Order: sequence, then C-alpha cells, then structure tokens
Amino acid sequence: MTKKKAALHNLGCKVNAYETEAMQQLLEENGYEIVPFAPGADLYLINTCTVTNIADRKSRQMLHKARKMNPDAIVVAAGCYVQASAEDLVADGSVDLIIGNNRKKDLISILQEFEEGRKTEDTVIDMTHEKQYENLSVQKTAEHTRAYIKVQDGCNQFCSYCIIPYTRGRVRSRQEHEVLDEVRHLAQNGYQEVVLTGIHLSSYGVDTGSSLLSLIEQVHQVEGIKRIRLGSLEPGIITRDFAQKLSQMEKFCPHFHLSLQSGCDTTLKRMNRRYTTQEYREKCEILREVFDQPALTTDVIVGFPGETEEEFAQTRLFLEEIKFFETHIFKYSRRKGTRAAAMENQVPDQVKNDRSDELIRLNEKNQSAFEQSWSDRRVEVLCEEKIEIDGEEYYSGHTKEYIRIAVRKEIGKENRILTGTLKKELKPHVRLCTID
Repeated sequence: MTKKKAALHNLGCKVNAYETEAMQQLLEENGYEIVPFAPGADLYLINTCTVTNIADRKSRQMLHKARKMNPDAIVVAAGCYVQASAEDLVADGSVDLIIGNNRKKDLISILQEFEEGRKTEDTVIDMTHEKQYENLSVQKTAEHTRAYIKVQDGCNQFCSYCIIPYTRGRVRSRQEHEVLDEVRHLAQNGYQEVVLTGIHLSSYGVDTGSSLLSLIEQVHQVEGIKRIRLGSLEPGIITRDFAQKLSQMEKFCPHFHLSLQSGCDTTLKRMNRRYTTQEYREKCEILREVFDQPALTTDVIVGFPGETEEEFAQTRLFLEEIKFFETHIFKYSRRKGTRAAAMENQVPDQVKNDRSDELIRLNEKNQSAFEQSWSDRRVEVLCEEKIEIDGEEYYSGHTKEYIRIAVRKEIGKENRILTGTLKKELKPHVRLCTID
C-alpha cells in the first residue's frame, strides 16, 4: 500500500516550530511519509502565525500556495491565525480543514473524520477560559544537536500591542514529569542541548504550584543533557537568588533573552509593560554581576503609536548604554482587536523604517563588540553542522553564550562538545575557535 505524503510548513515562533514537529511525528506514526513542501503531497499542513499583519499575509499566501501545488490535496490550516480569523478561513476556498490552538493534538482524529465525510465539531475552540495544557511531545527535531521543548502556553500580560493572549489563551504549564520524560527521550536519542521555551516562559508553574527554577533544576539532573538554554524571559523573573542558583548549575547556558520592547518609560506604559527602564537596567546589572560576561539579548518595537523622536532617542540611548549582544528589531504592526490599534498618533511606515534601520546599525556595532570581547578566551562549543568559508570546510556551532564559531573540519564532528579558544573573525559573526 502506497503511503500518503504529507508536507508541513511552519510560520512564527519557536513554540510554533515545536508544535509543527509534534504534528509531523503524529502523521509519521500514522503512516504518512513526510515530503518537502512542494508539488505532489496528498496533505499540506501550514502552522500559521498572527503576531503581525505580515504574519497574517504570509499565512494566507502559504495556504494558497499549497492549494495551487495540488488542487486535490487536503489543505490544513492550524494555529494562531486560525484562532484569530477562523471565519475568514472557513470562507477561503483554499482551505479544507482549520485546527485551532489546543486541538493540534487531535490532528489524526480530525483528519480521519474529514476523510470519512463526517463533520468535526469544535476544531477551533474559545481559548478565553481554556485551562488545559495541550499535550504534544517530540522525540526528535529538525535540528540534530539542539532540541526546543515547549513547557508552557498562553499569556496573562495583555500588552496593548499583542494579540497572543486572545489566540493562545491564559497561562497553562506542562506538568514537570511530562517535561522530564521528554527530556530523557531526547537525551537517549543523542541530543545534548535543550532549550526550554513557551509563550510566556517566566510564568511557568504559576498555575501548577511549580516554578521555572524548579523545572530547570530537575532538567539539570537528566543524564546525557549537557546544556540547558532558556527561551525569552520577562525581566521580572530575574532576582539575585534566581541568577545565583542558575550560576551554580554547570549545564546552564548564560544566554538571557530579556524582552524590552522600548527603552522609554512613557512608551512602556502605553505598551502596558510592567516595569520601568531603571528596573530593567537593574536586572541586567544583576546578571552581569553573577555571571562572567553573559549574553544579554532583547526585542525592541519601533514606531509604537505615539512614539515621538524624543522617545525613540531615549530607546536608542538605552540600547547604547546596556550594550546587548543582540537586539531583534520589530516595526510596530497594527493588530485588530488590541488596544494599541485604536490609539491615536499612529507612526508612518517611513518613520518606522528609518528608526528600524538606525537600530539595526547599532545592533551590528554592539554584536561585534560583544563577540570581540570574547577573543582569546576559553570557551565550550557544541559542533552542529558543516559549513564552507572562503573555500575551506569547517564545523559550525555555538558557545554557551551563543556566539557562533567555526572549528577546522578535521577537528569537529556533529554533536560533539569541545573546549577551545576564540580567535579571529572568519566572516561576519562567525569566529574561529582553536581547540585545545
């Protein structure tokens, strides 16, 4: 019997990517052959995103592309765009099935009912009062050395620009024993680094009586796992006690992505972010006192409604002073259904573009300076994949601080952890590491 062919495409965040891989494994376990996202598949599944208007557009484009690649295939739209725009998708002739959040785990039964001509009810549920964590898991990932593990879903923050609390629902945490079971399976399959991720990771455990620190401590005890990295954190979770306990775990990677969004207090207040720039600065100081040159990275939104030249200048100055390793710059995108969408003084696109370009240039400067500060220092690197630079072959990987490195091909090997010294830059943001 010929296997049915399924092609999947992911849009959006690391949580989405994890869920896409979990759905892929469900399909594989039920007899599907996974093929590239190209003509010839019997099933196309797009895990959509709705964090910006651009994400909405990309989601629609990929669904229409799937339909064109095989008009007879089953086209499935899943995820956040589905949750936000279910009625539009029901009316879209390109889509056969829509599956919202907290129903992805039921992919196979929903498909079976559709193929049997039965109407499946409630494939998109109201996430407002959903309290159940959706149990999805993976035993292998697209990356062969690093595994992302979703441990939390939902958000209670309601930042004024963000649609996610409406599409993902309230905070829901995965049970610790389920996380640990997955980590053990991944370790047995050869993964040495795990990244704990979630929609609002800092809230892990508030609904189950646990905490993110407790979870990290237990993952640290899993044999075979050599590195633990964290996804995006809110500044409020950073205390001296939290940082010191992390610093005592040899497997922990001192790479902190602390959401900022603006370096101006008045803008932060309009965004409904629950800290001031001074409080944020203090968190960075704690991390730099406890850890030796930790990597601090962040997100910034430019062109938020009402952002004046003076407010933008305050953000730029704040970024200059903190000197992040990396700053991810986003241009504000108006999201229907959020408070910010109705705010006055929407910033013109050209102004957003100019401000974004300015901060991208600053980020380039800060990133290079941080990487240079690690020159001639001993580091631990995890080799990940082969690359070629100026005609020579290397293995590429990352330090615990997530500085990208390259080691000579004859020394490196995929999924091998080595210790060496950082040397010259081989190409932008890739430094040579000589192995001891």
